[in-house]
Amino acid sequence: MNDLTFYANRTVLITGGLGFIGSNLARRLVDLGARVTLVDSLIPDYGGNRFNIASYEDRLCVNLADVRDPHAMRALVQGQELLFNLAGQVSHIDSMTDPFSDLEINARAQLSILEACRHENPDIKVVYAGTRQQYGKPQYLPLDERHLQHPTDVNGVNKLAGEWYHIVYHTAYGLRTASLRLTNTYGPRQLMQHNRQGFIGWFIRLAVEGKEIQLYGDGRQLRDLNYVDDVVDAFLRVGVSDASNGQVYNLGGDMPVSLYDLAHLLVEIAGQGSVRLVPWPEERKRIDIGDVYSSYAALEASLGWRPTTSLRDGLARTVAYYREHWPHYWS
Repeated sequence: MNDLTFYANRTVLITGGLGFIGSNLARRLVDLGARVTLVDSLIPDYGGNRFNIASYEDRLCVNLADVRDPHAMRALVQGQELLFNLAGQVSHIDSMTDPFSDLEINARAQLSILEACRHENPDIKVVYAGTRQQYGKPQYLPLDERHLQHPTDVNGVNKLAGEWYHIVYHTAYGLRTASLRLTNTYGPRQLMQHNRQGFIGWFIRLAVEGKEIQLYGDGRQLRDLNYVDDVVDAFLRVGVSDASNGQVYNLGGDMPVSLYDLAHLLVEIAGQGSVRLVPWPEERKRIDIGDVYSSYAALEASLGWRPTTSLRDGLARTVAYYREHWPHYWS
């Protein structure tokens, strides 16, 4: 079932709802007629931003709470038909400098959320945001769901644990849970204040500001990207489908692109900026994972999802958004 009219008048809770993907998902759900509640802690540097729901403030509810608070989560899940569980610490760098905060948010808090659902609302559907980072350095490409998970940082370990708590609660307790392993998502409402949450947002900011994008080595590392509207569509499809219960799916881009070609395309679209190749810093070279991109074949076969936004169109829309709204995203 992929009929999104399903969401009309449904009660939906989104953790991390003022963040990048959460806010885009919230806006789409409101447009579909859902009754949406957002949960966000607005922790600085994590991406929550009240401007992300501009013009939608009166059409949804916002609850400032931390997913690490089990009492808050027990109250919040009551009466909800769906939970899109997007709250998380997503910086790989921060996870290495502050591993215990990452553990609390990406692992322990996920157990609290699932316990809240089990005790207060066992009929709720829960869709979790996993990450391609769980796989670590690829043994083969494209990555599929059968690939060994061998994370290379604390964030990947904790995201893996968070995902598997969701799957265990399906098999052990019958909770209707599913997980999407996201790749590099980009688009409007992304955190742009710093470069610790992935390369693509930072590249876009540099292009919008007319600055230099620096690439390590020859810049030929391959990556795949998804425009945020396509990611939202994947979450919505999984949310309406009982066939997805207990399942894990990769997202992925249509075609991998080298960082070199991506940076030059961004500069072309922005009409300013530049690209420069620089030598690998030794500490970065040690942890580089080379080419990495994912297969979305399982999700396409199960729910008919595939990305529909071309890289050029998605980047053009994103550059246009930040050209207009940049003061709300960086100072």
